[in-house]
Amino acid sequence: MYLKNGPIGLIFHTIFILFILAPIVMVCAVAFTGDGFISLPSNGLSLRWFKAILNNPRFVDAFIFSLGLGFLSASFAIVMAIPAALALARFRFPGREALMAFFLSPLMIPHIVLGLAFLKFFTTIGVAGTYFGLVVAHIIVVIPYALRLVLASATGLDPSIERAALSLGASPWITFRRIVLPLIMPGVVSGWVIAFITSFDELTMSIFIASPSTTTLPVRIFLHIEDTIDPLVTAVSAALIYMTVIAIFILDRAVGLEKLFVGKGRA
Repeated sequence: MYLKNGPIGLIFHTIFILFILAPIVMVCAVAFTGDGFISLPSNGLSLRWFKAILNNPRFVDAFIFSLGLGFLSASFAIVMAIPAALALARFRFPGREALMAFFLSPLMIPHIVLGLAFLKFFTTIGVAGTYFGLVVAHIIVVIPYALRLVLASATGLDPSIERAALSLGASPWITFRRIVLPLIMPGVVSGWVIAFITSFDELTMSIFIASPSTTTLPVRIFLHIEDTIDPLVTAVSAALIYMTVIAIFILDRAVGLEKLFVGKGRA
């Protein structure tokens, strides 16, 4: 049974959607200004600041670096989240809730506190400012998102399917690869995507542990607006928005978002 929204509900939802979309639309609009400063309306449309991105190797290098960092962090987080989620979903043991709270604890700690803690710890063991330290810190930050989504898929898994495969002679590895993994694949994919986005977008913690050779794109943007505020930042943000929309469109056309994130194919 579906309930229809009344006039007040429709007005509220309209305002809510406009509140969410307004900053995105404003950023995309300002990115096409031909002026040397952020202004809306502008004196004309121009691709000046998009060309400036390509002429600024610091932003290009930071973008490529963030892509690699996000890919590694999300991949390692998923590899660790899958066995942890299966164990938490299948077994009841003393300390289970405490273990789950431990895995999810990065969500409860402010990132500025995590950044200070990682800075102190990494400096002590001699990996401060290194790529290894940055990857480890990002894995710790994103693993709760990966774990929660994989756990949601693993919780509804019917154990009798695995027992049937094992009774028919399948090895534990074959059972996992051919039966368990496809069944939890929506949680794995969505967990990886959320972990990648979280890593790519992470700023507060990264400021403390990044170095000139390990500067992510959010840190580069932050350092840029410390010195000057110009439409270059809006052009970078708009370019990321456009690339995200294009990637989602291609993924939907090629595979189908419902199949990846919900586990259902096209009708």
